[in-house]
Amino acid sequence: MTDVLRTTAEARAAREARIRAGVEAIYDELTDGRTRSLRMAELVYAAADRHPDLLPTRAAIDAEREQLQKDKLGLEIDQGVFFAHALAHPRCGPHLVHAMAQPRAEALDRVDELRRTGSVDLGVARVDRDGEVGLITTQNHAFLNSEDDPSVAALEIAVDLVLLDDAISVGVLRGAPAVHPKYEGRRIFGSGLNLTHLYYGKISLVEFMLERELGALTKMYRGHDLADPALDAPEWLEDRREKPFVGVVESFAIGGSCQILLVLDRVIAETGSYFNLPARKEGIVPGAANLRLPRFVGERPTRQGIFFNRGFAADSAEGRMIADDVLDGSEIDAAIAHAAEELMSAGPTSLVANRRQLRIGAEPLDVFRRYMAGYAREQAHCFYSPALIDNLERNWEAKRRKL
Repeated sequence: MTDVLRTTAEARAAREARIRAGVEAIYDELTDGRTRSLRMAELVYAAADRHPDLLPTRAAIDAEREQLQKDKLGLEIDQGVFFAHALAHPRCGPHLVHAMAQPRAEALDRVDELRRTGSVDLGVARVDRDGEVGLITTQNHAFLNSEDDPSVAALEIAVDLVLLDDAISVGVLRGAPAVHPKYEGRRIFGSGLNLTHLYYGKISLVEFMLERELGALTKMYRGHDLADPALDAPEWLEDRREKPFVGVVESFAIGGSCQILLVLDRVIAETGSYFNLPARKEGIVPGAANLRLPRFVGERPTRQGIFFNRGFAADSAEGRMIADDVLDGSEIDAAIAHAAEELMSAGPTSLVANRRQLRIGAEPLDVFRRYMAGYAREQAHCFYSPALIDNLERNWEAKRRKL
């Protein structure tokens, strides 16, 4: 494979120049002139099959995933570059964002089960309908609700199911009681990125880093895109299936789990819980937190959080800008019910209209798309920086941890 895709800086620069010049033709070729929607993983591997001189094949990436992150050749960098230019393109980018805002096939296959039984078990996550509330419970017990490729896929399917079931009006995201001896019986919202999986090369740039942002998190924030992409409607004129989401933080929301809070309509936090973004210790970009966190706590605290590992206690001044309610654990169930009742009380029409207008004012879709274009390339390079491995070995003692 290295004979086809050389990994020198010069070779990568030459490929990027060709991708920049040809991205629209490649995208239109694979999507039949933007009449067919492909998820990011489907798109990049279809592109590799037709243009193996520009992008690594799935077989090459699968082989790399058997290596430690530090031993990989960095083939995913070309994938990040491809998506940077696809997302930045004024016609391809909106179409790709639209494609990622469609329900996953797995959700369409199981929505009748949810409608019929009121529950769907996805392994590391589950969905239960309780009246008009769709409760998503994350239960990646082996890793204290940290995020990896399987858990991110399950979360997106769960969000799809909540959006698709017409009997559900409000989504609630909460961690299951832990089974780990240190936290047994305590609920944990999330431990962020599974750093052990990252060290051992099991975290994907596309299926995890990119599809997480444009899939699960975007669907909580923006819902399913119902517009016809062939009509080239303005990005600011949204037609979506969307519902409000409530998050319940017990214990902590670390890294990616903290990022989720920034797209929710209400956050209920347990007294003594905390939020943080240990991006410096991980050596990566913390998703869209750079775009969103300043709106909540201000730019200076955001820089402190990302560059200097500052945490935010839920009951601190900044923490209360992220969490709406900070309560004793015994009060949380009642607070969830109250939040859902309040969100439903005015009816779905005005609720959706108001959340949509808030979003259009705070984070227009075009702004998000441009952010993600830059993120795709920057995260790809961070993923293969020697500093990432050094950070994991110093701060996570990754060599001592097992899959």
